[in-house]
Formats: sequence, structure tokens, C-alpha cells
Amino acid sequence: MSSFEVTGGKKLNGEITPQGAKNEALQIISAVLLTPEKVTVTNIPDILDVNLLIELLSDMKVKIWRQSRDTCVFQADEVDIDYLRSDAYRKKSGRLRGSVMVAGPMLARFKKAFIARPGGDKIGRRRLDTHIIGFEKLGAEFNYDADGHFFHLSAPNLRGTHLLLDEPSVTGTANIVMAASMAKGVTTVYNAACEPYIQQLCKMLNRMGAKINGIGSNLLAIEGVTYLGGTEHRMLPDMIEVGSFIGLAAMTQSDITIKNVGLENLGVIPDKFKQLGIKMEFSGDDIHIPSQEVYEIQTFLDGSVLTIYDHPWPGFTPDLLSIILVVAAQAKGSVLIHQKMFESRLFFVDKLIDMGAKIILCDPHRAAVIGLAREQKLRGITMSTPDIRAGVALLIAALSAEGKSIIQNIDQIDRGYQHIDERLKNLGAQIKRV
Repeated sequence: MSSFEVTGGKKLNGEITPQGAKNEALQIISAVLLTPEKVTVTNIPDILDVNLLIELLSDMKVKIWRQSRDTCVFQADEVDIDYLRSDAYRKKSGRLRGSVMVAGPMLARFKKAFIARPGGDKIGRRRLDTHIIGFEKLGAEFNYDADGHFFHLSAPNLRGTHLLLDEPSVTGTANIVMAASMAKGVTTVYNAACEPYIQQLCKMLNRMGAKINGIGSNLLAIEGVTYLGGTEHRMLPDMIEVGSFIGLAAMTQSDITIKNVGLENLGVIPDKFKQLGIKMEFSGDDIHIPSQEVYEIQTFLDGSVLTIYDHPWPGFTPDLLSIILVVAAQAKGSVLIHQKMFESRLFFVDKLIDMGAKIILCDPHRAAVIGLAREQKLRGITMSTPDIRAGVALLIAALSAEGKSIIQNIDQIDRGYQHIDERLKNLGAQIKRV
């Protein structure tokens, strides 16, 4: 298994462009199953999770022309439905959390679907209830194979209905919208996720012939149609990469310009980094982070300690809390990080403590960070990453630390960040894949 060998303490400089959005890609690529016509997708991130999904579609006999690493043409006109019953499908789809989104389009177009136990990050329980209950209310029936750990769903007659989701799940909303797009009648989805990724999916489906209203809100109305056609779609820049690079620049005292960030789709992300005292300059669709000697965490208006927590869109994305936490380790001041959604996502802070950070893990969901204000440097250590976002947070810590760090299990990082070592080298980082 590969590792990163990082020599830290060096200021970086230059420009970097974010990849296409990982979380959007998994939805959009699944949606090509809704039509027998060609669908062209551009700005695809060249990362492990997305490439696994493309490989899975290829195994299902979807025709794929990869014109470049970031552009694919898909045509799902001869899908092998029986492959979904195979052990090979269950094994491969079980490696990838995003494979669950194949179910919605399969139910809509082929009236049956299989969902394996999800893979992905080890960040706590990630239940499928929102997906399955939504499918049931649309008219699907399911059986659960406890031995094989997979759901078998069938839906000869999907019908529109009113859904009130118990959680605004992004993947759950995407799956339900794709299934409802070809159901008979009108489906309303209340408490729907409204992230830019969901907006992008809905806009793409409408270009294919779907009838979806309420895009950008938490109340969607989907009038089912009998046929969806081909289209072209371009991914947004990955907002999680943008936030990661803001944190990288601040933590390493670097001067970095992030190009083509999709500023209008970043929501509160820049504001949360500003609360840590990070300076940013905006020019067109670019963000420039100048080198800062010290950045100071703000307090609330009454002078109490700042709390930063995750919340469904348009609140702060949970995927960036790991980055916020590590950047706060060298800030001046204190902050409470509250990770509400996943109970295991803060279980990487022991590595930061070993590096010299002052962090108190209060419970599985909360960590208090007392910033070092650069009065002492973090020190390089050997560590292993448990998930994608923790991996990049630890990489940022290593790049700012004194001495050499070894980061193991970097397949997790490769799942979400394309060629990250090469792109960081272009900024002057001393990083080697071993």
C-alpha cells in the first residue's frame, strides 16, 4: 500500500485549479442509466471513487468512450440487468458508497435494482433508510439478503407520491429524484437536500426531458415522464477542494491563487475560513490567499468562544470540518468544532495531538482546539488516514510541520483528490509517493 513522504515547513506559491466535484460526479454518472441515448459529461474528476463507478457501469455493458481523463460519453442502450445479481457486482459496488445511486435510475427505467452494503469512508453509520423508504413510498418492494448484505428492489409500477424526508440526505434526495422522474404522476419531496450537486442533477434531468420544479429549494415537485433523452453536462468545481486549498495556504503561510472556483456555488465556505482569521481576495472567479504570519480566530459578538459546526446546505458542509480543525491548530485563539452528522469523523485528532497540536476530544462529535499561534511548530510523525477528508487534513498538517512525516493508507486520499501529490509539487511542496 502506498504512502506519502512529506517534508514540511516550506512555504508554497503559485496557482492551483480545483478538480470537478466528486459528489456531483457520482450522481451525474449514475443518471446516464436513465436513457438509451448518449450523454456527454465533462470536468470529471480523475479519482478512484469516480473511476470505480465508471468501471462498474462498463461491467453493466454501458458503452463508454473516454475522450480524455475528464470527458466521457456514455450510452446505456444495452444494459445487462442480470449482472446486478452477480457476486462480482455486489463485491465491486460494495467498495463504493456512491454505487447506491445506481438504484434510482435502475428502478425508474428497468423496474428493478440491487443495493449492496455501502463502502467508502469509515466515519460512522451511514444508513440507507431515506433511500429505501423513499423507494417504498413510490411503490417499490424490497427484500434484504442478510447473508449477502444486499437489498433487492422491484417496482413494476412507480407512482408519484408526497414524501417528507426524515433527513435531507444528498444521496437519498438524488436517488428519489431519479426514480420519481419516470414515475407515473407527480412526486413532491419536502425536506429535500438542496446542495449545488442536487441542483446540477435536477438541471441535467430537465435537459433530458424531466419536469422538476423547485430546484434550489427544499421542496421539489417532479412530474414523471415516460422517456428521457441524451444531453451534455459539465461538473462544477469541487467545493471541498477549494476549501482544502484555502486551509492549505493559511496553514503553510503560502501565497496561493485558486483558479475557477465556482464562487457563486461556495455558499458560506469562504465566510467560515474568514472566521478563523484567514484573509482572502476575490477576483472574478478566483480566490487569492496571501501569506499570513498569524491568523486570529474570531469570537461571537458577546465575546464567547466560536463554535463551527456542520449543517445541511446552505449551512456548512461536514466534509470541510476536518480541514477547519487542522487549520485552527495553528491559529491564534480557540474554537469548538462540532461534527453533528458522523460520530467517527473526528477520530483522527490523536495524530494531530501527537504532532503537538493542542486539541481536546470532548466526545465523538466535539473537539476543542486551542491554537498554537505559530509559537511552536507541529512535528512530523508517521500516521495513517481513516478517511478522505481526514487524509487531506493530515497532509496539510504534515506540509506545515517541522521535519518528515509519513502518511499511510493514502488510497483514501486518492478516492477524492486527483493527483494531489503532483499538483502540490507544482506549488513547491516536498512530497513523494512511496
